[in-house]
Amino acid sequence: MLTLALSSKPHSLSSSQFPHTPLSSTTCHSCKDTTFTPKLSENGKFQERGLEFNTGEAFFRQESATGRDLGVLAASLHKKFNGSLRVLDALCGCGVRSLRYLAEADADFVVANDGNENYGSTIVENLSRVSKEEEKRWVVTHLEANRVMTEYYLQKSFFDFIDVDSFGSDSSFLRSAINALRIGGLLYVTSTDGYSSGGHRPHHSLAAYGAYVRPMPYSNEIGLRMLIGGAAREAAVLGYHITPLFSYYAFHGPVFRVLLRLNRGKIHDSRHYGFIGYCHRCGNSHEFSWNQLGHISCSCSMSEVSNSLVVSGPLWTGPLHDAAYLMDMLNLAKQWEWIGCDGKDSLEKLIKLMVDESDPKLPFGYIKLDEMSSLAKISTPPLKTLMSAIHQKGYAASRSHIRTNAIKTNCPMTECIKIAKELQQVSIS
Repeated sequence: MLTLALSSKPHSLSSSQFPHTPLSSTTCHSCKDTTFTPKLSENGKFQERGLEFNTGEAFFRQESATGRDLGVLAASLHKKFNGSLRVLDALCGCGVRSLRYLAEADADFVVANDGNENYGSTIVENLSRVSKEEEKRWVVTHLEANRVMTEYYLQKSFFDFIDVDSFGSDSSFLRSAINALRIGGLLYVTSTDGYSSGGHRPHHSLAAYGAYVRPMPYSNEIGLRMLIGGAAREAAVLGYHITPLFSYYAFHGPVFRVLLRLNRGKIHDSRHYGFIGYCHRCGNSHEFSWNQLGHISCSCSMSEVSNSLVVSGPLWTGPLHDAAYLMDMLNLAKQWEWIGCDGKDSLEKLIKLMVDESDPKLPFGYIKLDEMSSLAKISTPPLKTLMSAIHQKGYAASRSHIRTNAIKTNCPMTECIKIAKELQQVSIS
């Protein structure tokens, strides 16, 4: 068995006051040094939130900076509320995430692991910018991700925060990550499999996440629910349950990232873990529990099984976000002067959209305005106008962070069509 050096207590770089100001924000008052999008510095190295790093030969995606921002904010909050922060970056690439967990989240100890030994010198160079190797705040390993997590689990050396930024739909990391995580710890996982979430490879999604996924108009939200559902299933096998704190979709890739808190004890009912149906005839969506299997239908088909109804699952059907947690993240981002640094306030807009999506009245899925207009055979009404009319009818509604021209609402598609027609003064026959 591999022996990992864990006995030395890591030293802290910053003062004990928390939340601290990240190294990248000390000269941020004009927002010139902490741009949202990574940029090349004069010496050819990248900068992200003011931190300089080298990518070497490792794969690096500039567009993923927002996902890294969210991870750093969450990790920093964990240290604030729990007093310590041990991080495992299981697939670290060039080590930029590990660098940011050290410098900005003030992690006590970070394991930066990547299976490619050719990245080693780049990772060490980047982490040494924050803390020298002899200070023992970090260690670099080159093991298969499941192995490094299993080794720490066997030594009962658990982590507060595990980041698994994987490619495709490799869900084999989930169980190992949950095993290596402390109770109450945070698991930040990834999928980039847009084919499976789009329902184009149902047997693949079944093998990876235990969900048979079919094409639906809100496939990108299905991708998040597929990933959460897979993690929920693995946690239940081990006697735990998970709570999603935020769920983030980015179109580049595409990338599905969810932050989950690990809780003690399994939930003995099927709450938030069931089936989602979509009717191509009327456009309405439905949630079905396990005991409804064999009796699934849409109201537009007179309670008869209809070929227009497609069902996917089992999937996570519960909340995608925790609104209070997101507000803590937003307040911390403001304290660090991250808000407004990109000139567009995109991080603030994203988090506020997620907060709006957290309304407990809102069900899964979203309604695309072009789809609604196609069904209604009318031109597309302005999104704000339609949302206002939906609110006036007593329904809940918000924008979607996943798709710009879509709304999340508990108003059925058929009712949305009526409202849209009223707005355009179209008589309903």
